[in-house]
Amino acid sequence: MSASTPEESRASDDVRTPDALLHSAPAGNISPEDLVMAAGRDVTPKTLDWARRKLESEGPAAIEKLLP
Repeated sequence: MSASTPEESRASDDVRTPDALLHSAPAGNISPEDLVMAAGRDVTPKTLDWARRKLESEGPAAIEKLLP
C-alpha cells in the first residue's frame, strides 16, 4: 500500500475556491444583532450595546474582522 500525496489524491476536476468568494459577510446593512451573533455571543442588552458602539466606530467593516 503506497501513500499518496494530497495533490495525487485530488480529482482532476476538484479546484479550490478563490479567497474572494469565501467571504460570508452580508452585502447589506449590518445590524447589532448580526455583529453579536458573528462574534459567537448571546444576544443580550449588554452585547447589543457593545455591537452598537463597535458599528458606530468601525462601520460595516467591523463584521469583516469576525467573519472569514
